[in-house]
Amino acid sequence: MRVVSGSARGRSLKLPKDPKGIRTTRPMMDKIKEALFDVLASLGVQAERVLDLYAGSGSLGIEALSRGATWCDFVERDAFAVRAIRENLETVGFSELARVHQTQVETAIRSSREPYDLILFDPPYADPEIHALLEALSSSGAVMDGTIVAVGHTPRIVLPDQLGQMQRLRLRCHGDSCFSVYDVVMDGES
Repeated sequence: MRVVSGSARGRSLKLPKDPKGIRTTRPMMDKIKEALFDVLASLGVQAERVLDLYAGSGSLGIEALSRGATWCDFVERDAFAVRAIRENLETVGFSELARVHQTQVETAIRSSREPYDLILFDPPYADPEIHALLEALSSSGAVMDGTIVAVGHTPRIVLPDQLGQMQRLRLRCHGDSCFSVYDVVMDGES
């Protein structure tokens, strides 16, 4: 796994592993990550503040930082993943541009007070709570009118075109990996 583009292009990133060497998260493949960021660029997304939920190795948030974001909050509950995120941030020289939060995504969504330009949401593919979490996110303090939410998911998870205050802009599938890109449209603001 590597950084695809930007100032840290080509830098290798570590995958989270437990003491037995078993991977503890499922990272988004580089080709899917590249396709996602290409779609974001085609939509004119130039994020300053980024939130990476279910951060895993941190590769999505690090990609956003490499492409010009000025800040990223990483949320991950797995201790091995948190360690990998911190090591990866150190490796690419972005430690001063980020904060890693070891907590549940639900907790981070409820406690968020400042909005982000871009939210990267890559939950476990079989997560039955994905719809409820996205609806909670769409009305949380983490979003504002115009926040872009990018969601990684399996083709077996059908996400609606409208979810809470979010309207889908794009859906792309590559094999067994999909992503949906939503725009937050606050009631009465557009």
